[in-house]
Amino acid sequence: MKFEKKSLKFLEKYLNTSSPTGYEHKGQEVWMDYIRPYVDKIEVDHYGTCYGIINPEAEFKVVIEAHADEISWYVNYITDDGLIYVIRNGGSDQTIAPSKVVHIHGENGIVKGVFGWPAIHTRTNQNEPTPKIENIFIDCGATSKKEVEEMGIYVGCMITYPDEFFEMNDRYFVCRALDNRIGGFMIAEVARLLKENKKTIPFGLYITNSVQEEVGLYGADMIADTIKPNIAIVTDVTHDTTTPMIEKKKEGDQKCGDGPVVFFAPSVHHTIRELIIDTAKTKKIPFQRAAASRATGTDTDAFAHSNGGVPSALISLPLRYMHTTVEMVSKEDVANVIKLIYETILKIKPEMKLKYH
Repeated sequence: MKFEKKSLKFLEKYLNTSSPTGYEHKGQEVWMDYIRPYVDKIEVDHYGTCYGIINPEAEFKVVIEAHADEISWYVNYITDDGLIYVIRNGGSDQTIAPSKVVHIHGENGIVKGVFGWPAIHTRTNQNEPTPKIENIFIDCGATSKKEVEEMGIYVGCMITYPDEFFEMNDRYFVCRALDNRIGGFMIAEVARLLKENKKTIPFGLYITNSVQEEVGLYGADMIADTIKPNIAIVTDVTHDTTTPMIEKKKEGDQKCGDGPVVFFAPSVHHTIRELIIDTAKTKKIPFQRAAASRATGTDTDAFAHSNGGVPSALISLPLRYMHTTVEMVSKEDVANVIKLIYETILKIKPEMKLKYH
């Protein structure tokens, strides 16, 4: 699967730029720079959610949305001998932390550290430690709390993983935080295609990159009230359940390479979902189906439940190893999500009936 060089260059730069929850601004700057030629206007709200608008004067408004934040850690406690204990910022997985290199975003710039762990020689089967928030720690080479603070590291500093983007076997994109900056890439590509293909649309299109999804869908909740859209199409990632130790009876049956995943859930509007499925069938875009019993756990819920109810739908991208530093997605799936959103946008009409009947 081939992508344009400028698109891949943007994707690599965007993914390699740290964008932890609450501190998304550097990643958002990269994203805005890329979409600027393809939209009529760019806006940023008080907390950092960015959106590019095509046809900003139009009354009927359609949102296509992803979230910009990645999971990370906070410095929570510094010991007298200079070790750092952490708390989560989002759904950070403590089990992958031991032996990982980290970037501590201190007041004097980035300081490198490592999540330490006792050597295998010192552990026994009877007393095998399990990584927990209470026992994982960061060593930044300091020998005292004073020395840590002299490095510019204090309680509240953000900690991220530096793992960078690469392509694997010409089939997968691999990086930390594909959840969900790959979504930001895909909606940006939709904007680019509309512009370069000289497509006109009879409504305002709001290409929206929300903040703070990983801690409660907060950015989407705020921006939905600001934009007040008539329709919202959200993209996020979902689990590739063909990997080991995942129970399909619980998590469903989705696979990287088999196409975008269209969700069925209470917050998903029937009309918008069926428009997406009809588009996939008409345009011969492969797709999969998945169900969520109460909430999707994505920004779809925030949009759907805002402003008295906004017709919303969710198109997900299958992903392996979520919330690790080696998240993987199929390049072919990425291309098909872009195509599905793009083709669906071209089918939306302001006069379409949205009420259940």
